[in-house]
Amino acid sequence: MDLSQLNELDLRNVASWPLPARVIVIAIIFAGVLGLGYWLDIKDQGMRLEKAEQKEQELRHAFEVKAKKAANLQAYEQQLEEMRESFGAMLRQLPNKTEVAELLVDISQTGLASGLEFELFKPQSEIPKEFYAELPISIRVKGDYHEFGNFISGVAALPRIVTVHDVAIEQSKEEGLTMNILAKTYRYLDEEEGGAQ
Repeated sequence: MDLSQLNELDLRNVASWPLPARVIVIAIIFAGVLGLGYWLDIKDQGMRLEKAEQKEQELRHAFEVKAKKAANLQAYEQQLEEMRESFGAMLRQLPNKTEVAELLVDISQTGLASGLEFELFKPQSEIPKEFYAELPISIRVKGDYHEFGNFISGVAALPRIVTVHDVAIEQSKEEGLTMNILAKTYRYLDEEEGGAQ
């Protein structure tokens, strides 16, 4: 087939075309259909596949994290139970409303037993917090270093929680050593008081 025959091809009667012309037209149509199919369908599927692979990686990572947690679930539950018991024990160390007066007496008796002379023992007003109230106590005592140490140690050994803050020891020539401290004890707020907060 030569090029002059291309002008003589009848588009209405493709069956009469020479074989090489028909093969070329079929190849062009085939390539066009493949290109159009790729453009309209396969390209979108490739992007969806890419997104699905990313989602798979995210889900696999989330699964691994959850699988590790699930494997340690029993240990977590045991730790939670221990924390609840510990929290309950700490709450029991907080005095309730009726036990605060006894605790104040215990602190003052600890100081007297240590050989200290009280100049000031002044409970201040309570400071309510989330589920407890803080009761600061200003204390000024006279004594020596060993008595101060025995007092602080005795306060730390009390069955209720008492913390010591702002310790200041001063020396005066006439009176010896004076220690100023701010002791804080804590009281558990019952549900009515906690609800009011």
